Amino acid sequence: MTQPDRRRRRPAVSEACVYENPNHPPPPPRRHLGQGQGTVSGLALGSREPIPMEGASRTSDSAFPNYSSGSLVTGSTGVSMSPSPLSAQAAESMRLMLRIGQLEEQLCRSTLRHIQSPASASNLNIETTSSSLGGTFHVLKESGSDGQPQTIARSVTHKSRLFGQSHWGVNGVLLIRDVLEAIEPHLRQEISNAGSGIERCKSLARVIKGRRAPSWPSPPTPDLPPKDVSDTLVDCYLRTTEAIYRILHVPTFRRDYEALWVSNSTPDTAFLVQLKLVLAIGAVTYDEQFSLRTSAVRWVYEAQTWLSEPRFKSRLDIPSLQTSLLLLFAQERVATGGDSMWVSVGALLRKAVYMGMHRDPSRLPQRTAFVAEMRRRLWNTILELALQSSLTSGGPPFLSLDDFDTAPPGNFDDDQLMVNDPVPKPTEEFTRVSIAIALRKTFPHRLAVTKFLNDLASTGTYEETLRLDAELRAVYKALRQTMQRCSSSDTPSSPSQFEICTVDFLMHRYLSSLHVPYFVPALHQTAYAFSRKVVVESSFKIFRAAYPSSPIMATQPRDDATPSDWNDLSRLAVCSAGFYPTVVIHAAYLIGIELRAQLQEEESLGPVPLRPDLLSVLSDAKAWCLQVIKAGETNVKGYLLVSMIVAQVEGLRRGLSREETAKLLVQAAENVEKRCLPLLEEMAAAQGQGEKAVKELQQGSWTTPVEAIEDWDFMASDSLFNPGTDPMSWMFSNINPDVASLW
Repeated sequence: MTQPDRRRRRPAVSEACVYENPNHPPPPPRRHLGQGQGTVSGLALGSREPIPMEGASRTSDSAFPNYSSGSLVTGSTGVSMSPSPLSAQAAESMRLMLRIGQLEEQLCRSTLRHIQSPASASNLNIETTSSSLGGTFHVLKESGSDGQPQTIARSVTHKSRLFGQSHWGVNGVLLIRDVLEAIEPHLRQEISNAGSGIERCKSLARVIKGRRAPSWPSPPTPDLPPKDVSDTLVDCYLRTTEAIYRILHVPTFRRDYEALWVSNSTPDTAFLVQLKLVLAIGAVTYDEQFSLRTSAVRWVYEAQTWLSEPRFKSRLDIPSLQTSLLLLFAQERVATGGDSMWVSVGALLRKAVYMGMHRDPSRLPQRTAFVAEMRRRLWNTILELALQSSLTSGGPPFLSLDDFDTAPPGNFDDDQLMVNDPVPKPTEEFTRVSIAIALRKTFPHRLAVTKFLNDLASTGTYEETLRLDAELRAVYKALRQTMQRCSSSDTPSSPSQFEICTVDFLMHRYLSSLHVPYFVPALHQTAYAFSRKVVVESSFKIFRAAYPSSPIMATQPRDDATPSDWNDLSRLAVCSAGFYPTVVIHAAYLIGIELRAQLQEEESLGPVPLRPDLLSVLSDAKAWCLQVIKAGETNVKGYLLVSMIVAQVEGLRRGLSREETAKLLVQAAENVEKRCLPLLEEMAAAQGQGEKAVKELQQGSWTTPVEAIEDWDFMASDSLFNPGTDPMSWMFSNINPDVASLW
């Protein structure tokens, strides 16, 4: 477009202008800047009539015509009409307004292209794959562009669900493709018992799960376990979940809890429901076998029934918000089904906004310090859950720092909130809320990582990955220093070993997730070697935090740490469902892939030296998976996945051929039934009605052919991999011939 002549101003001259290309479509309407002013849609200064754009010629870099200072378009025929003379100043102002409109239009279109198409359409393709084991999958992949590896998986659609990059299955499908290519033909052969054996495990698991669930609805009852057991369960909850995510005011809760045991009156239903959720969460770390699982399931069902009653307005208060948060934790960890954590947290987030929790209490009508701090704590916990569920599910967080102004919780001990005008303690003095405050300081950076991985508009470049890595490491270092100061202070309280290990566990999960999309390219391109190193080291630290029992990790606990203090994170990973076991199995899986890659890269004729600490993870991972099943998990997919990775690594170490390694893989799959089915049979028998189920299973009445094993997410809510989906079915289905072989 010809720019206006800015050398000198000329008086307005009436001219007749004819615009070519009258068939050019008009630009989209623009909003007015103000009544009676010039607008970006062509509203003349001092006039209330818009300037029609039909028939105006446009060049490729502008959405607006270059009007001369003395002509205005007043009709749609493309012929200008001579207006009254305008002053030179008014004409210049009009030109400036029109130029602003042009630039705004260009910016709008550029932004729209960025939002609608983060990557060039020519660089994106959708691959649809199907298999008898996993069904149909659609993988959105981005091919090579400037500064990017050849192939990056951006998302996967399975059935009615779409998962972003932070969901580990999105990139996991590329890492185990060769294993499944080798094993699937053997699974289809009649001589292989692997498929039918896995189906028998699956069928018995359905029976066990069905018998654990009480009838629906399950109204709350006053029944509680004995006082000593309840006391222990409450302590389990307080030293684990409440230590990281502040929900309750502990003195108030303990007061009401003690009153419950001495009063002969009918307990308040709202508090009874809240207490049973605390007991259910505490039961996860009560012992190594999750012996109270059936009771925990029933307590969660009672809470779900009570909260589903249509009493909306009466429950827009702090106690109901506390109960809703407890229910989310209990549903995920006890594995009672329902929506995924990500879906449920989204609803709770909006409920909290409806209650004004996203506004800092200082900006709302005056409240007591107790109420103000409880609102800050609850909002902080909701933010943490929203972010964590987004990372696990691969869904966008749908949250930004501009959506709230609620300040972080103050550094108050709970007792301080029971007096007027409390003064927060110094930052280096450890309180019950110190962990939540420390994590909140890292929230903006962890949010940036999650949005980078899962938001639709994310560019996902490697340069941005490295920048986010540097920022996340900086705040992680500051967090560690803060916790070290709290540990070394002269105050009687300090972070527990569980709190320290859990914070490390969480932060390494974000670091690993940030680099996992480049782990596959890093196996073939040295430009991404840093991502490979980060993924391996973070995965090792994650696994060892949850399973420190290996001799290579033998350490003496601190003098002030109780045995349970050291076991809580391990129990949480073994006995719970959802986030913790998902992260652990993912870490072991990535370490196995790394060892496999090292063996494939080695060119020497002698034995390949592998890191002993990484090798120990593989053997320990199989033992860990069996421990999870012994604790009541009915899903055998974790054990199957690890067994196949171990078998492939073993085949490479022994220098076996592809066919010989395939036989090892089939053998590993067949061993799943041998090792896991007896454990499931014990579970069924322990339910009191297991003999019939086991007998029917042994007679083969539940056996179905391999071709029918499609719905692998029969245990979606307590899958070892992710609530609401089944990465193993992705593994079996996404056999992608366009990806270079990893053999």
